[in-house]
Amino acid sequence: MEILVCIKQVPDDSVTVHLKANTGEADLDGISPVVNAFDTYALEMAVRLKESSGGAVTVISVGPEGTENAIKSCLAVGADSGYLINDAAFNNAGAPEKSKILASSVKYLEKSTGKHFDIIFCGKEATDYSYGQAGPQLAEIMKIGVVTDLTDIKKADAGVCCKQETEDGYRTVQTGLPCVVTVSKPAYDPRYPTIRSKLAARKMEIPVLTSSQIGNITAAKTANITLRIYEPPKRKCGVKIKEKTCADSACKAVGMLADAKLL
Repeated sequence: MEILVCIKQVPDDSVTVHLKANTGEADLDGISPVVNAFDTYALEMAVRLKESSGGAVTVISVGPEGTENAIKSCLAVGADSGYLINDAAFNNAGAPEKSKILASSVKYLEKSTGKHFDIIFCGKEATDYSYGQAGPQLAEIMKIGVVTDLTDIKKADAGVCCKQETEDGYRTVQTGLPCVVTVSKPAYDPRYPTIRSKLAARKMEIPVLTSSQIGNITAAKTANITLRIYEPPKRKCGVKIKEKTCADSACKAVGMLADAKLL
């Protein structure tokens, strides 16, 4: 089974991002880039599927120079090969254009390597802008099926059997191949690399794909327009109630709720 995992390098989401006072842009100085969290879940699920059913896992990413490090971190935890898509022609690409770039890259890789990707994994969304559209858009462009918000996947006779998270719980969805799947948080965590796997990944070459290979996909007429970026409002401090007795504290709390017309 040939598996492709699409990843994105994003600012570390454990660090609070503020806006620059002069430009209003996100201030990312000093924040380390990492692999998008949901993409690490997708990679772990893909590697587990490879281990149970055989095959190989290829990682691909659209990003600037330096994204090779994110791809190599994926190679250290089970991916077999990786490719970076980097070209000045793609610098202003929005979400729809990046999906087209990925689709064209898939066709190029299948033609140049002789592989035919059975499943394309994506994280359900990125932790920087959280559009959540890459997987569905990619499936639409490639005219193949898509199953979103997976928490588990298994090989089935006619394709794959997916455990899908819904607002009401979970349901089982079976689909044929090829297909695109997007991954939510599964019941297990991504594995950690070993020293040996990290050293091996550092030595691996990451080929760079350009517009001359996959086609010049214009980003001049992007469908997404960002009107404003702003920080979420800060939460107000709570009120501490410290009466002499628990009964007095409870009475005061009820009175405050009544005054606020919450009762």
